[in-house]
Amino acid sequence: MHRSHSRFADSPFARMGAPGFRRRGPGGRGGDAPPPVDRAEVAGWFAGRLPDGWFTGPVDLVVDRDEITVVGPLAEPDAGEGDPAAARAGRIARFREDTRQQRMAIVDAAQERYGRSVAWGASCGDVREVFTNASVPVMTRLRQNERLVLDTLVDAGVARSRSEALVWAVRLVGQHADAWLTELRDAMSSVEEVRARGPQL
Repeated sequence: MHRSHSRFADSPFARMGAPGFRRRGPGGRGGDAPPPVDRAEVAGWFAGRLPDGWFTGPVDLVVDRDEITVVGPLAEPDAGEGDPAAARAGRIARFREDTRQQRMAIVDAAQERYGRSVAWGASCGDVREVFTNASVPVMTRLRQNERLVLDTLVDAGVARSRSEALVWAVRLVGQHADAWLTELRDAMSSVEEVRARGPQL
């Protein structure tokens, strides 16, 4: 890849083809959805693939139908008399540049295995950065009373469009129902584990 495209190489779309970003395994849109995955299996696979010296502890792994996000903790730098937050941001930036080629090799293998894009990130102290996340369109049908909710957010200036209002609403639900959503995800993981142990067709 040409050097001028080095930042594009970090994109979860970079391994999916040229402009147009055609997906290999769309999550139920325009093709076969990728198969369900066991989060523990994904975590184990990444633990085996990640070089030992990259992170100081277990990675924060988030898996959905479209994407796998991997965020690992980095060692705190000695800022000396410098600004600690700037030193942490610099440590994350150095990790991003130094590991780019190896990370992309892991992306290739993970996408082949799981049919999902992979996003990377790192944390250092209280500084956390996800390098590039996929923005995935989600089509839905809403009845009038539901559309009125979105239009109210647009008319009030909270959002610029219905799609932006929907994103805002989803984030709001995520913030205020985090414990319930976590419990729901844990329950679904248990179901996936039981299903995986069943007979394969």
